[in-house]
Amino acid sequence: MEVLIEQIIIYGGFTLISLIIVFIYLNKKKKQAKIVKVKIEKAIEDKIHEPVSLHPDVDLDFCIGSGACISACPEKDILGLINGRATLVNASECIGHGACLHACPVEAISLVIGTEKRGVDLPHVNETFESNIKGIYIAGELGGMGLIRNGVEQGMQAVENIVANGIPKNHELDYDLIIIGAGPAGVSATLTAKQNGLNFLTVDQDTLGGTVNSYPRTKIIMTQPMFLPTYGKVKLYETSKQKLLDIWNEALDKNNIKIKEKTKIEIIERFKEGFKVISKTGEEFTTKNVLLTIGRRGSPRKLNVPGEEASPKVFYRLLEPERMIDQNILVVGGGDSALESAMLLMDNNNVVLSYRKDAFSRAKPKNREKIQRASEENKLEIHYNTNVLGIEEDKVIMLNNETNEKYELPNNFVYVFIGGQMPNIFLKKIGIEIETRFKYTMKSYRKN
Repeated sequence: MEVLIEQIIIYGGFTLISLIIVFIYLNKKKKQAKIVKVKIEKAIEDKIHEPVSLHPDVDLDFCIGSGACISACPEKDILGLINGRATLVNASECIGHGACLHACPVEAISLVIGTEKRGVDLPHVNETFESNIKGIYIAGELGGMGLIRNGVEQGMQAVENIVANGIPKNHELDYDLIIIGAGPAGVSATLTAKQNGLNFLTVDQDTLGGTVNSYPRTKIIMTQPMFLPTYGKVKLYETSKQKLLDIWNEALDKNNIKIKEKTKIEIIERFKEGFKVISKTGEEFTTKNVLLTIGRRGSPRKLNVPGEEASPKVFYRLLEPERMIDQNILVVGGGDSALESAMLLMDNNNVVLSYRKDAFSRAKPKNREKIQRASEENKLEIHYNTNVLGIEEDKVIMLNNETNEKYELPNNFVYVFIGGQMPNIFLKKIGIEIETRFKYTMKSYRKN
């Protein structure tokens, strides 16, 4: 009897300890969920809860709440756990690393672009990166992938798919492949084409680097470790634009590759068993395949106000901020380019940053914190809820959207960073289908 009582006490003790452990665990989860809910409320208040680009979509029927996706994400507070399920917190800050997708042990995450209410224009591309026109492929930013590492990966994969599809050895065309665009995807595609022994040509309407080359020289580029064909593993986290361009130049020089710069392609048309590619200056090339690695912003979006077109003081990119001294400068926009440019200019100039909304919801958290601190320290002025009405020789005419009052600012230069226009006309002229996608799963991010 005594032994039985002793066993009951022991088992009872184990049960009690187990219950205490479970209670502590559940209480901890409850507290964590409460913290996540507060963060979501703050994100909604700061207008950073809605995704604006590539972002994770969680299938709640499969999610087991392991938290692996949260641990794997290089960013902060993109995902959180509520009621044992992963949920979006600061969705607009996701930049599409894809680490969450690969970390999920039950494949409950996919990366999507657009939401159920907000669609995104995307060209038709299948899982091999081929468009609706056989022989024309699309990789990188144009297909929805803005992150440098993603573009590099896609450029490599697209060329590998072209090679796998087979290229006749004795065709009569100038090239096996023409790559249009020398940004991250274009450089990677170029090196992969070299690695596979293709007869190819890479052209860019500007210079090596594409969109990256338009960044200010000292801009810090946020990226992740990546594999560059023929070069190897590139371990970069926060590096300058120049460092990245140096790596690309080194890889191209090592392979004796020259990019044909300042060559804007305006026409791509069927020719024999391939395509004829015609530049703005009338140069013609023929090729079996075409890979488009151009950006989504074919040309900068303009203010369309009086004085903008004729004024020599209006610019749409900032290359050498150190040359600007003691000037009255207006920077227009609310994204990272606008905020970073304003901060690069503020130490030696009188800078006003104008944004049409009341919060910088599209900019990275670090940039928002820095610009707010700069404003508090009177290093620059931020004019929220404002629009430019006109640009004159020595001033700009502004409108306060809240009060509907007009006012003037003394001005020497205007920098406009309000996005770009997708090259829809160019794509439609080629015959590429463009669809507005709602909550569209990016195929290249699906697990094999």
